[in-house]
Amino acid sequence: MSADIDVVIVGAGAAGIAAARRLAPTMLSVLLIEATARVGGRASTCNIANMPLDLGCEWLHSADRNHWTRLAEASGYAIDQRDPAWVSQYRDLGFTQTEQSAASQAFAAWSARLMSAPPPSDCAADALDPDGEWNAFIEAMSGFISGAAPNRLSAKDFVAYDEASTDNNWRAPAGYGALIASSLPRPIDLRLSTPVESIELDRKGVKLETPAGAIRARTALLTVSTAALAGGAIKLPSCLEAWRRAAALLPLGRNEKAFLEIVGDSPFEPETHALGNPCDPRTGSYFIRPFGRPVIECFLGGEGAGIIEDAGPAAGFEYAADQLVALFGSSVRRRLHPLIATCWGRTTFIGGAYSYALPGHAAERAVLARPFEQRIFFAGEATHPHDFSTAHGAYHSGFRAAEEVLAALAPGQL
Repeated sequence: MSADIDVVIVGAGAAGIAAARRLAPTMLSVLLIEATARVGGRASTCNIANMPLDLGCEWLHSADRNHWTRLAEASGYAIDQRDPAWVSQYRDLGFTQTEQSAASQAFAAWSARLMSAPPPSDCAADALDPDGEWNAFIEAMSGFISGAAPNRLSAKDFVAYDEASTDNNWRAPAGYGALIASSLPRPIDLRLSTPVESIELDRKGVKLETPAGAIRARTALLTVSTAALAGGAIKLPSCLEAWRRAAALLPLGRNEKAFLEIVGDSPFEPETHALGNPCDPRTGSYFIRPFGRPVIECFLGGEGAGIIEDAGPAAGFEYAADQLVALFGSSVRRRLHPLIATCWGRTTFIGGAYSYALPGHAAERAVLARPFEQRIFFAGEATHPHDFSTAHGAYHSGFRAAEEVLAALAPGQL
């Protein structure tokens, strides 16, 4: 098997784009292939009703050290540095100041226990107060943050992210997904709608089978999601079983969005927030009129995301409208029109939101990040030791894997 190209990057999400940016200026021949019909992966800005809506990642978390912030500034993308309204409840509707304080303290105490006295089981749920009044609130927060309930979370993994993150969470008014997609280097050999069906190895390189035919390369850099890697969508050689197993222990969480358009007069004020029901682990988190736009973004995590994933978008819209009516009154129902909803959990080639580690398996991130025989390399948010679940973690992983490829392909290395 002779290699036609030096490097094939599989997946044109944030990690694949970062790898392509690093490799494009070199003398290596690089091919970027993407299973879907667009670039960006779990970053996707969709223009609906003249509004750029982020269906995937939206917030530049740890923005002060987020590489996408620097790319935005360099390319002229505006960045909004206002503090998010997440921590506030609009006019204390359905959630009094006293309750908000108690719930926040309960969450902080749980987080502190995970850090200072982690449970021997490494299961985050074992750090909950068994009689805690706000355990449902903590479960809801866990769903938003990790996409899963505490009984499925590695305490060590949760703390690793928490310790590394900063309090700077900014936005790109034109869309985070648009920023990421626009960062694709040009010129670049890009092939969309080209899923990899299988990977084979021999002593000279890598062969990737696609519906359009075989691609032969000296090296392959895989940036596919853990759900795709673990689920058998790509037939891997048996020597990569450890990587598939690691991916299975780093599943993708359940996180979905439902957007409701506001039509006509309403009590909804710009840049405000409300939690639907702080005592329900399925509750939605409602970002009201972001950037003043006539829309409400409902964010569902964990069990709540299952409403859309299991019952479909209509059920998600109904659930969100019911919660908003309970807070703002029955008159708002006629002002809320379904606009668009995601279903990342059922999206082919992706299969979920962002990764979390099962109890006892935080170390699998390092396993998944290892190269195989200097021929197959791995990137993606799940491979980052502490910035997993973020687009900037994906970026750094793609850059790191590209550096590994460059070292492997240096003269005399292969």
